[in-house]
Amino acid sequence: MKYSRATNYALHTMVYLTLTERGKSVGVEQLANMQNLSSTYLSKILTKLVKAGLIASTPGVKGGYSIVRQSQEISFLDVIHAIEGKTTLFNCSLEHEDLFKHEDCLIENVMMVAEQKMNDELNSKYISDIAKQIESKKIDCEHTN
Repeated sequence: MKYSRATNYALHTMVYLTLTERGKSVGVEQLANMQNLSSTYLSKILTKLVKAGLIASTPGVKGGYSIVRQSQEISFLDVIHAIEGKTTLFNCSLEHEDLFKHEDCLIENVMMVAEQKMNDELNSKYISDIAKQIESKKIDCEHTN
């Protein structure tokens, strides 16, 4: 299983916005340059994050993007669902009535349990967790210099 690059960029963008001073917006150009992306491509990702209610867009010259909710309330799974949608990763494509004398796909049942465990883990990890680790490393570096 592999998430799209858009999810990767969205997670990095969310951490960056979390590290930005509360109430301050960051422009799409700055966010795109930080990740070596085109602003057009990143704008599509940002639009999905806005629609999901994770960030806000402020128009105008001094406009940009900012976190809407508290970062400790935004899980990795929230960001993934904003970009990838909420579809399941595995769908059984075989009819099992004749093959196994079963209505349910036993393979799909295993995959669904595994996916639920992964979702539970991603739902328990927050954007703020990463931001705190980054801040901690910055502080450690400042004290050693």
